[in-house]
Amino acid sequence: MLKGKNIVLGITGGIAAYKAAELTRTLIKEGAQVKIIMTKSAAEFITPLTMQTLSGDMVYTEMFVPTAKYDMAHISLAEFADAIVIAPATANIIGKIAAGIADDLLSTTIMAADKPILICPAMNDKMLDNPFVQENINKLKKHGYAVMDSAFGELACKTSGAGRLPDIPDIIEAIEALLSPKDLSSEKILITAGPTEEPLDPVRFITNSSSGKMGYALAVASKRRGAKVTLITGPVKLPLPAVDKVIKVRTAREMHKAVLDNFSGATIVIKAAAVADYRPSQFFKEKIKKDNKPLSLKLERNPDILAEIGKTKGTRVVVGFAMETQNLLANAREKLIRKNVDLIIANNLSDEGAGFQKDTNVITIIDAKSKAEVLPKMTKLEAAEIILDRIQTLITGKGKRKK
Repeated sequence: MLKGKNIVLGITGGIAAYKAAELTRTLIKEGAQVKIIMTKSAAEFITPLTMQTLSGDMVYTEMFVPTAKYDMAHISLAEFADAIVIAPATANIIGKIAAGIADDLLSTTIMAADKPILICPAMNDKMLDNPFVQENINKLKKHGYAVMDSAFGELACKTSGAGRLPDIPDIIEAIEALLSPKDLSSEKILITAGPTEEPLDPVRFITNSSSGKMGYALAVASKRRGAKVTLITGPVKLPLPAVDKVIKVRTAREMHKAVLDNFSGATIVIKAAAVADYRPSQFFKEKIKKDNKPLSLKLERNPDILAEIGKTKGTRVVVGFAMETQNLLANAREKLIRKNVDLIIANNLSDEGAGFQKDTNVITIIDAKSKAEVLPKMTKLEAAEIILDRIQTLITGKGKRKK
């Protein structure tokens, strides 16, 4: 998402200025071009030479720069930027912006910009709580600036509280969201992710190797694009995405109930979870002790969640997933028809870069006309964006609207 994007990073004079070095490296690693503006106070905490080395470009500190390319830096940088990020943002710069003051290069660039602006406050907790600072933050939000919540933790003044610079991954995600189209802002998307676990006794259960990464990527991408997102997740070892509602479940029957409880409010349903088809027919209250005799387990079917919602989907867009090891297209097409869904996202476990526990995927998107779109290996987040693009095509291109 950040590949090819132009980011102007403003650094102001707080102890968290040193973290701007990591932020710069991360932005460049993500494919962005970064130009840096530092206030005079920021240069007391981290040198312009350090930031110039990391960004591979000159660091701007003065209003007018003696170069043919940027004769008026505040105008040129504002035109260059796809987004402006201020990290850390002190109470001083927040107050300047809120008051419309433009007395240095950074504040002047902001006043000259008609691009998305992200502000990442970092300061002492009492300073952050000051009613004037809070009033200024609320004023910026009211006027369309994106303002992150400060992180909570140990501060430079040896106290603990709110006021830390948000973590770098969170800032990156906020930039991604800022630059994403909000074409799904009218949608309510229900997403399932991860495996389910079917208990056999107090210490054993039946499950699969799903990591939940594909479903979580879909949740992140959907939220970036403005949707209201409900995530129903099985047991995974992933940080929860910042969506509107998260429901944690363990078993297939718990997921079945959670889906049905939230189905009526959804306009789009994406079933990315790897739900166990079977569960032990008997739960043993005590741990099964091993002996020399063979052990046989009787299994019974779990509810088929996708088939059930396919019968009553109405005008909703419903998307299912098909993990196969053979006859990928034939099996996926049969599943699409049998379960009455709009799209099936199919992948073959044997394909290099596809399957469980990986950060990449190799998917084939099959629509209701059985047309198959085979895509190359990509990250799961990239795949999520393409899936959402195809859903958006169904909604707008074919006139399929929700009630």
